[in-house]
This record gives sequence, structure tokens and C-alpha cells, in this order.
Amino acid sequence: MIKDIISSGPFVQVAGGGGYTPYINMNTPSAGITRWNGATQSLEVYDGSSWMVISSSVATVGLNTDAVRAITWANNKMNEEAELEKLAKEHPAIQIALDNLEKARQQLNATILLSKEHNESTS
Repeated sequence: MIKDIISSGPFVQVAGGGGYTPYINMNTPSAGITRWNGATQSLEVYDGSSWMVISSSVATVGLNTDAVRAITWANNKMNEEAELEKLAKEHPAIQIALDNLEKARQQLNATILLSKEHNESTS
């Protein structure tokens, strides 16, 4: 809201209004004008046809439950694997067990692949 205009030179002429009268005609506002609505205690902007409340809320962005669960699982898995690697360096028996586990995973993956191929060929 403009409260006053002060002339800064000989070519600026100010007429009408008063020290506390706004120079915006609120009876015929233009699009983009803002105002404080004391009745609703809200800031509003005129969109060209009506006054719209400018929301004071803030948008938030977050992960959904599935994403949080997946990231938490992955983080726990990485920590578990790091701990196993550390223990394997300190204890040869743990390294042997991890090596056997990796061989078993490879055998399982090969068996799954062969089973799928067998099912497709007999279908």
C-alpha cells in the first residue's frame, strides 16, 4: 500500500490523496494487486476477477512408505555386508563360510535359470 509520494524534482507533480490514503483504487483493482484482509487475517492477491488467499502453508516433499522401507533395507544390508567383510578379515573361518555362501548363491541362480529354461521348453 502506498502511503505517500514525495516529489524529488521540479518536474514531478503530486495531486490528490493524503498521507495515509493509498493511491490504488481498491474499488477497481488490477490483476496482481495484493492486500491484507484484516477480517480473515490473510494476504490476498487479485487475479483479475476475484481476491484469492495467498496460502501461508509450505509444500512438503517426502518419500512414500515403500521407498523408505526399500532404502532402509538397502542401508541395513550394506551395513551387514560391511560388518561381515570386517569379520571375514579377522576370522578365516568366516571368510570360508562367506565363500561357500557365494558358491551356493551361484548354484541357486544356475538352478533357477535351468528350471525356467526347462519349463519353457516343455510348455
